[in-house]
Order: sequence, then C-alpha cells, then structure tokens
Amino acid sequence: MSEQIVPPFGSFPVVRAALDVHDELAAPVADALKNWDVPGVAHSVLYVDTDPDKADTAVFCETYGTPLDCSANCVVVAAKRGGEVTLAAAVVLATTRLDVNQVVRRHLGARKASFAPMDAAVAETGMEYGGITPVGLPTHWPLLIDEAVAATPHVLIGSGRRRGKLILPGPALALLPHAEVLPGLAT
Repeated sequence: MSEQIVPPFGSFPVVRAALDVHDELAAPVADALKNWDVPGVAHSVLYVDTDPDKADTAVFCETYGTPLDCSANCVVVAAKRGGEVTLAAAVVLATTRLDVNQVVRRHLGARKASFAPMDAAVAETGMEYGGITPVGLPTHWPLLIDEAVAATPHVLIGSGRRRGKLILPGPALALLPHAEVLPGLAT
C-alpha cells in the first residue's frame, strides 16, 4: 500500500507525485517534468486532481481551501517590435496583476505588449486554455517570474489541462529553461 501524500495546503480528493500521472498532464508538461535536469526538483512536484469546471482561480481557491496568495497564474504575452511578434510567458501570484504595459514591454524590448490571443496561446503551448503552466512551455520563450512567486514556499499552478493542478516549490520555477525572476513584474 502506498503512502498518502499530504499537500502543503488545500483539501484535494487525489494528490499524487506529478511524475506518476503523466497521462493526466498535457504532453509538453509531462515531457518537461520527465526531462527536468535539476536533481530532485521534478520529484517535488505534486499533482492534485480537481474539477475542470472549478479551474478559475477564485472559484478553485474557495472550493479546495487553497490560499489565494499560494496560487499563481501563467499568462502568455505577445510582444511586438518592427513587425515581429515574440511570445513569452509571465507568472504572477493570483493576488496581483501583471504589469504587461510597462515592465513586460520594456524587459522584452517591445514597442507594444499585450495578452496573446487565446487560440495562439493554446496552439503554441500545446496546453488547454485555463491550464497553461510555465512547466513545459516552448524552451525558446522568455519566461518571466515575479519575485513574489519565486519566494513563495509552495505555489499552485496549472497542469496544462483544466483538470488538475500542480503544486511545487516557488523557487523551482526559477530553474525552468529561460526563466528570469523579475522584481516589480506584478502590481
């Protein structure tokens, strides 16, 4: 009989090691976890099974008793300069707002930055809308992480699907490919 895993927060019907549930994750997420080359990090990631109809942050936190300040959102951004579009991702705590018009735009050297259209975000990530996560993003994308997320002991993020979420140490997000921790990314 396997030992029951207790998450650092929340009340979930099913909690498993994310490496053990690759069929429950979007393919890019499962591949990224399997190939994460930082020793021990992938083994620290938990998967919690949840109702996809309750995936939106506020409803999710209320339903599963998850603190809002431990929940992070991954936002896909389109930065434009000289006719070229660069897609990037930004991760901020659910209690904050991404400063896309100033901090993101300047950091990416863009003339204009905005939230990427949903269909582009889904097509480019291989993930479901409402479940996009920094784990498994295209490795050539800039990945901007607000310093408050990286400082959170454990953070809840998407699993690549609307059903289920991942819980992992906030500092682990800074170890993802092309991740940069930025102060003031969120307001």
